[in-house]
Amino acid sequence: MDAKIGKFFDSIGDFFTGGDQIPWCDSDIVAGCEREVAEAEKGSSDDLKSECIMRLSWALVHSKRPEDIQRGIAMLEASLGGSSSPLQMREKLYLLAVGYYRSGDFPRSRQLVDRCLEIAPDWRQALTLKKTIEEKITKDGVIGIGIAATAVGVLVGGIAAALARKG
Repeated sequence: MDAKIGKFFDSIGDFFTGGDQIPWCDSDIVAGCEREVAEAEKGSSDDLKSECIMRLSWALVHSKRPEDIQRGIAMLEASLGGSSSPLQMREKLYLLAVGYYRSGDFPRSRQLVDRCLEIAPDWRQALTLKKTIEEKITKDGVIGIGIAATAVGVLVGGIAAALARKG
């Protein structure tokens, strides 16, 4: 019984804090990936450079810093045209979806994750992200409705109070 109550309160906490299963990345990891890319630029193979850039893109879109996320989105969008394999395209679309999710553009994030699922329909990671995005959109809608209802209530109450004073 106590476990069920604990889960209930955890789910309420997640509802209000926007808890999700997407990992965060700290600035030390971003800096390490940037150094790795700089080293790879000094004459490494194209495959190694590409691998390092993908790791940096991953770190950037998982960062807690909005400017890192935007940089990661820009890098991924610039590299989309050069994706040779469906697997590479799937990975880039997924990371873009994460970036847009982290930046609050949920409709764009959902669109990108849907494109991932066209390539790999049962990719669990993309399915989990899609569920997270849809829950966030639903929650934001519920909160928006609550705010609107509160505003209407305050307005109606104000009108009623004004009418009561007049009468």
